[in-house]
Amino acid sequence: MMRLLVKIIIAAISIFAVLYPFIVKPPAPTEPAPEPEVTVTKPQVKEVEKPLHKVKLPEFGKIRDIATKKKRFFDFIKPHVEAENELILQQRASIEIALMMLQFEEPLSDIQQQRIEQVFKLYKIEDETISVENLKRALRRVDIIPKELALMQAANESAWGTSRFARIGLNFFGQWCYRKGCGMIPKRRDDEAAHEVAAFQSVRASVKSYFRNINTHDAYKDLRATRAQLRAQKKPIEATALTAGLLSYSERGVHYIEELNDMIRHNKAYFDEE
Repeated sequence: MMRLLVKIIIAAISIFAVLYPFIVKPPAPTEPAPEPEVTVTKPQVKEVEKPLHKVKLPEFGKIRDIATKKKRFFDFIKPHVEAENELILQQRASIEIALMMLQFEEPLSDIQQQRIEQVFKLYKIEDETISVENLKRALRRVDIIPKELALMQAANESAWGTSRFARIGLNFFGQWCYRKGCGMIPKRRDDEAAHEVAAFQSVRASVKSYFRNINTHDAYKDLRATRAQLRAQKKPIEATALTAGLLSYSERGVHYIEELNDMIRHNKAYFDEE
């Protein structure tokens, strides 16, 4: 009896062993742990703003020696300032001759009239009639700007030639324009503002625009009045005598004038160099 029971148990175990894989659900396979996400940070490439001109500029920003940088800057800008002043003196001489002839009731030649009409248009003399009064009015506008003043404003406004506006648009005097696409949009311009910073194709064009601005804009009529007074008194037209007339040139107002005067005094040695 005992043997039979043992045989029955062994048979049952054998049958269970055979049937076990079919009656017991295998455990679900374990999914591998997800790999941690790796964020690849691409290096930010600073976009280089291309110049709006074809002029090869000195790399003023790379000149570490201050005296060298100043000399290079003045040597670069000064010829254009001097050339513009020379042209203005020629225009002024034409006006003075025409004025003297009219005062002595002498007729102007056709070429003289054409030259005067061109000057009147360039300097925005509203009534282009060639008369004694209009010629005198023109003489207040057609006059030089001391090279010391022009050079110091160029240095101040362009950070000695290193500013974005100087490098990209040859704008050394911080001049604005108001036609869409006429220049560069300031990065910190107010949303409601529409002005741009003018861009030029040559350094001479930039200098010429600055001279025309000073000699025609109503904001600088006090400067022109002071200059005319110095002429009448046969006194030299010195830069520091005219700076007060630039009060509207910068939002800094009086502080801007004081800064210009200091710069003119501190850089006198460079102006005297030939």
